[in-house]
Formats: sequence, C-alpha cells, structure tokens
Amino acid sequence: MIVMLGMGITLSWREFQAVGLMPRTVALGFIAQYVIMPTAGWLVAQLYQLSAPFAVGLILVACCPGGTASNVVTFIARAHVALSVVMTLCSTLAAIILTPLLTQLLAGQYVEVNALQLFWGTVQVVLLPILVGLALNTKAPNLVKKVLPISPLISVLGICVICGGVFAASAKAILSHGLQLLAAVVSLHSLGFLGGYYLARAVGYSERTCRTIAIEVGMQNSGLGVALARQAFANPLTAVPCAISGVVHSLIGSLLAGFWRWQQGAAAVPKI
Repeated sequence: MIVMLGMGITLSWREFQAVGLMPRTVALGFIAQYVIMPTAGWLVAQLYQLSAPFAVGLILVACCPGGTASNVVTFIARAHVALSVVMTLCSTLAAIILTPLLTQLLAGQYVEVNALQLFWGTVQVVLLPILVGLALNTKAPNLVKKVLPISPLISVLGICVICGGVFAASAKAILSHGLQLLAAVVSLHSLGFLGGYYLARAVGYSERTCRTIAIEVGMQNSGLGVALARQAFANPLTAVPCAISGVVHSLIGSLLAGFWRWQQGAAAVPKI
C-alpha cells in the first residue's frame, strides 16, 4: 500500500486526460499487457512443469499490471515516458477486475482461486492508496512537493523488504528449485518484452513507442503479486515466483534500457 501510495501522489487528473490523446497506443499496450503476459505465464508454468504453488504464483504475477519501475526504465531508455505513465495507470486500475478474473481462469486448474478475495485484496492494495495519493496531490500539493523527492526511495525500499521477506521465509524451497524457478521467471519476462516490442512493431509504431510498450508489458507489479499471494493463498510458496519476478524484470529492463540508450547514442555519433 505504501508503494502504491507513492505512485498515487505522482498522479494528477492530467494523466487521466492524456489517455484521450493517444487512445490507440494505450489500447494496444493494454491489450498486450493482459493478453501476452497471462498467456505466457500459463504456458511457462506448463513448459517447466512447475509444482502447484509455484505455477499459481507465476500465473498470478503474470496477471498483475505493469510495475511503476517501468516508468523509470522507460526514462533511462529514452523512450516515451508519458505513454509509459498512462499505460501503467490504465493497467493498474484495470487490475482491480482483470487480475482476479484472469488468475482464476488460468490458475484454477492448480488450486481453488477465490476471485472475490483477490478482488478485495486488489482494491485495498491498489485502488485505495492511489485514490488517497491522488487526493493528496490535488488537495495538499505543498505537502506532496516535500514528499516527492523521497517517495521513489521509499518505494524501492518497500519492494526490497517485500521480496527479502519472501526469500528469507522460503529459502529452502528456493535453494531446492532455484534454477527451475529462475528459468521460468526469466522466460516469462523475456516473452513479455519480446511480445510487447514485436506486436507494436507489427502494427507499425515508431521505435520509441515499441520500446515503451516492450518495457511496460515486460515489467510487472511484482510487489502487488506478493501481497495478493500472501492474502489469497494459504501456501507461502505461492509468493516466491512473484518475489523472484521483482528482481528479474528489473535486471532485464535495466539491461535493455542501457543497451537501447547506448545504441541511440552510438547512432548519433558521426562516422569518420
């Protein structure tokens, strides 16, 4: 909730208005987010023959919205930051309905999924903090200005605590299934980055927009996945793939952003 509050205070009504300025692009990114990633999560769980708690956790994080870290990575990659922010906003709000429904649909073969419980958990962890943050930004802008410089650090520390807690509590299981889990999570996010990029490329968008959609689709809100896994599922191992996801997508996204930034800089250097 603290992490999502940090996102909420950065938002204003301008972000909502911006959706109308680029509806086709936002719609494509939205569809890619909730088609490519959930499908990839189910396929990867089948491919690696993950045990039930790990498969459910992988599918759950695949059904989560884009992560707020995607906005930072988009900035590093010199891609379309405004589009990234709007896409994160739209996928996050839609997660209130889509994350529980898609998780129930795709993970129901492994365990019984209580979609209503997931729904209320998403409302508590996502919607309420964003509404509070939006209200603070509107009604107390001076306070928000003071908090904004440290809110990214607080969000990063929050994610570290969330993931670190899961790693510590499930150390034996991670050591026993580490390579399988790591391969599965890397495959999931790789499919997300590749699928988002080449879908946008096939539609005919510019390189800048393709990179933005790739980052937005490939990077998930893993902290939300961990929170929902702990709330809605009895087995603590369900949260493990979500925690590993938080590390993996950040590394892949950062490497891609660095490569794209270097590539863009190298292209700008005149050849002798």
